[in-house]
Amino acid sequence: MQTQEVDITDLSHDGRGVAHIDGKAVFVIGALPGERVVVRMAARHRNFDEARVEALLTRSPDRVEPRCPHFGQCGGCALQHLSAAAQIAAKQRVLAENFERIGKVEPARWLDPLTDAEWGYRRKGRLSVKWVAKKGKALVGFREENPRFVADLSECHTLLPEVGFRIAAIGALVTSLDAKQSIAQIEIAAGDDTVALVFRNLVALSDADTAKLVAFGKEHDLAILLQPGGPDSVHALWPETVHLAFRIEQADVDIAFRPLDFVQVNAGLNRRMIARALDLLDPTRDDRVLDLFCGLGNFTLPVARRAGSVVGVEGEAKLVARARENAVANGIANAEFAAADLAADQRGAPWAVRDYDKLLLDPPRSGEAAVLEYLPRKSTKRIVYVSCHPGSLARDAGTLVQQHGFTLMAAGVMDMFPHTAHVESIALFER
Repeated sequence: MQTQEVDITDLSHDGRGVAHIDGKAVFVIGALPGERVVVRMAARHRNFDEARVEALLTRSPDRVEPRCPHFGQCGGCALQHLSAAAQIAAKQRVLAENFERIGKVEPARWLDPLTDAEWGYRRKGRLSVKWVAKKGKALVGFREENPRFVADLSECHTLLPEVGFRIAAIGALVTSLDAKQSIAQIEIAAGDDTVALVFRNLVALSDADTAKLVAFGKEHDLAILLQPGGPDSVHALWPETVHLAFRIEQADVDIAFRPLDFVQVNAGLNRRMIARALDLLDPTRDDRVLDLFCGLGNFTLPVARRAGSVVGVEGEAKLVARARENAVANGIANAEFAAADLAADQRGAPWAVRDYDKLLLDPPRSGEAAVLEYLPRKSTKRIVYVSCHPGSLARDAGTLVQQHGFTLMAAGVMDMFPHTAHVESIALFER
């Protein structure tokens, strides 16, 4: 396709540079705002076009050399070519623009961005596996920008080093297996003391394959588990029992989890996020707190250390069961948990008809629209909202301000996923 010189004026929500040709938006992979580039058109659509950088004519002062040799091929990162400070600034702009455009609100003050380690931070992840006969090997990695293909990785700098610098070895391991064509994916899960790999095996493994997996685990000090069926089929291969847990020091809480459970990807940032949420929520022994989408109790249990009582609500019953187990294991008696589909109307549920002084929300990308039809009640004076999608946060912020009488007191971004375009944020609302 043809090439053309363009000026990059903005950064899109997914980390591509934005240019305009004859008034039509062009999203350019690998380009940064302020740069003039030669682009090669890759795809044309009715309302926008897509392109790649062919040549860099004017370089942004924020451009840096990507650390990973697979950047540009692997779809796991979108912003390694942008300095860390500029990444944070771009994410803050995205959040501000969403508040203004969607929610028609603006925070009274901006919180300093929360950051932690830029590299080697991912303790959870899913590596795709594909046997490629023409190459005579199994590809192990994240999906490419074109998700039909698996990136042929030798290393990953955002995964924990215990896994990120062993991807080539893991690929060689899979290639050596009799079942190399039926390993579908490898789930990564790490606690503070244990790093586990869960091999999704679509057929029963031979004794030889089992022996190779055990030997690999012993050699690299990695726990090895198998998943021959659904999530409940996960079981340890080596060692016989695998215990995963992480500690939240400031709350004197240990949270145990299973390999396929949801936990926050970035352990260091998670600790900082919990500390900020506690500071903003400021629970006291007189407070009744509701924590929605509570998962394993990541926020619920630290809040319980300070509040009079806390109720955690989560849609996945198995996570609720493990949250209860975590409360017992930590000697926390003032936290209770309920399983409920929070995308449905729950206004008649026992937990929903109570009064709460403070509310903590940590919803999925879709946000809290259903819950905000009947909560918060008049007794709720303060809300802390943790968001993984700025658009849904902005929409819900508008609802809280314009329909429920709250003020958006503060907001800021949290860099849970450095070098990606993912925007995690936190906001404080008060009546």
